[in-house]
Amino acid sequence: MLNEKFLEPYTQKAAPWGFNGLGYIVYKRTYARIVDEDTGQTEEWWETCRRVVDGANEIGAELSDEEAERMFDYMFNLKGMPGGRMLWQLGTPNNFRLGGDSLCNCWFVDIQKPEDFSWMFERLMLGGGVGFSVLNPIRLGVVRQGAVDNHDVADADYIVPDKREGWAECLLRAVKTYLGDKNDPTEFTYSTQLIRAAGEPIRTFGGTASGPGILVEGVSKICAVLNGAIGRNLRAVEVLDICNIIGSVVVAGNVRRSAEIALGSPFDIDYLHAKRWDLGNVPYHRAMSNNSIVTSDIEGIPDVFWEGYKGNGEPYGLFNLDASRKYARRFEVREDKTIEGTNPCAEIGLANRESCNLAEIMLPNIESQEELIDISKLLYKIQKAVAALPYLDRESDEITSKNMRLGLGVTGVTQALDKLDWLSPAYEALYDFDAFWSSYKEWPTSVRLTTVKPSGTLSLLGGVTPGGHPGYSKHHIRRVRMASTDPLLDYCEQRGYHVEWVNNDNRTKVVEFPCEFPEGTVLAEEMTAVDQLKLQCRLQEEWADNAVSVTVYIKPGELESVQDFLRINWETMKSVSFLLHSEHGFEQAPLEEITLDKYQEMLSQVNDEKILINAGMSELLDDDCATGACPIR
Repeated sequence: MLNEKFLEPYTQKAAPWGFNGLGYIVYKRTYARIVDEDTGQTEEWWETCRRVVDGANEIGAELSDEEAERMFDYMFNLKGMPGGRMLWQLGTPNNFRLGGDSLCNCWFVDIQKPEDFSWMFERLMLGGGVGFSVLNPIRLGVVRQGAVDNHDVADADYIVPDKREGWAECLLRAVKTYLGDKNDPTEFTYSTQLIRAAGEPIRTFGGTASGPGILVEGVSKICAVLNGAIGRNLRAVEVLDICNIIGSVVVAGNVRRSAEIALGSPFDIDYLHAKRWDLGNVPYHRAMSNNSIVTSDIEGIPDVFWEGYKGNGEPYGLFNLDASRKYARRFEVREDKTIEGTNPCAEIGLANRESCNLAEIMLPNIESQEELIDISKLLYKIQKAVAALPYLDRESDEITSKNMRLGLGVTGVTQALDKLDWLSPAYEALYDFDAFWSSYKEWPTSVRLTTVKPSGTLSLLGGVTPGGHPGYSKHHIRRVRMASTDPLLDYCEQRGYHVEWVNNDNRTKVVEFPCEFPEGTVLAEEMTAVDQLKLQCRLQEEWADNAVSVTVYIKPGELESVQDFLRINWETMKSVSFLLHSEHGFEQAPLEEITLDKYQEMLSQVNDEKILINAGMSELLDDDCATGACPIR
């Protein structure tokens, strides 16, 4: 346990929060747990750092007293920290009740059997994102005639208990009426009379319940997909729909979020058209996943794939399964044949039912190569202890214990280009330390150690650019949506941030934060799409033995140069996604470029008074995971 005398100075000072206080707001609404049930008061940052560091030792990180103090100081000063799930859950009873499932950000599942749908449902309800494959739906078998009804009476076949396992079991039984074996019934009734009403509190993860209606609606929609396929195998796009409907059920909970990525074939036209919103008649639930194709051959991709890069629907991402299995760092052959797919942000290649295990270093805040190596080793010890925990699912437990796969990331890269030469020596030191520590603990060495993830929320804490992405603009407004009852709103108004109602929504307000990137930050306007791809490749070569997740912004006229670059380099690249650069014209957009004068005007309205935040847990309304990036709690 950290010494109270050591902690005392930190209780009297503020962390170096990013973006003129935005980092503190993001922390309070995302990671600060309730410390006083009577008043609802939540943690301050030093308390969160203490909980996380002490919690890491409780699960077996074996940080010495000196290491624990260094780790605390690194965290407090926003130099590095475990992943968002660990910030939210480390040091809580869930670590022992749920094991590693409570601490991992995301997962992958190869959809082969009905149980894979319910497994996915449970992981999403636990707050994790899930990648899934629709490459071979024939394995699910021929869909038979089934009948599923919701009857809120005591003699239904299944009375759904008010817990995640009950929701997942209900889904499984419903799907098995259509895809089960001869021993499974073809008729199923269920009752939701035990499920708590909408608005009642969820104590384990915070927030409020969505009520039973969304479960009934989701099961009904999934059965409609299955009814449309009776007498034949499901098509890939129908498996996609079932998984996306599951995600939409989870999103209905106001603290949970659903992050999904689908992996499909480049030759499945229906799959490629799944998010062609311009064609009409596309169900909204398909917004739940970012879709990618699995290919090692850029030349072989059909022309229809590139339509999304011309503004017709959403551009799909690319995932190179062969390169993910063959290479650790770029050009470094170290095979991992267990990899079957990827997590929702595509920075970690994963085996079936395997999880991500993440941590992050804020590179601009690191002062030396020696400090980078030190913090890497300390975060590694926490991650390795998480990998050694038991996992709820037997298959997940076995593959995690075998692979011990970790993902230590760096963020703020385009603010720290002068520090990139530190990455390769730091990686080599970490690789050697893994061999030493794994031998000492009698664990397997980790098949992979490092990554670069998109890093939305954690990067906001320290005010750095996200992952390997350029800065949005030198001066900009970042808008954060909050429920009108959120206890943080009063704090924001007292500090002088501009607060207004969200258009056509009487339950939600938006807060505007003036933000500035420091001199020397590489901005989006200064990088072509190919420049972004080149930086991705360098990070893959010097640091990431998993993958580098970036969303490359493509401007009009850049597609041909992107295709040329990929033709030459794709053999050793693992994943990439794209977003068309356009003038959105939205009111109350999440990000808006502003002038220096406007920035200074907004900043002059913000005061530095020490104002206490009252009490209560915030709802998460617009976090990165809602749009496909990794969930944060």
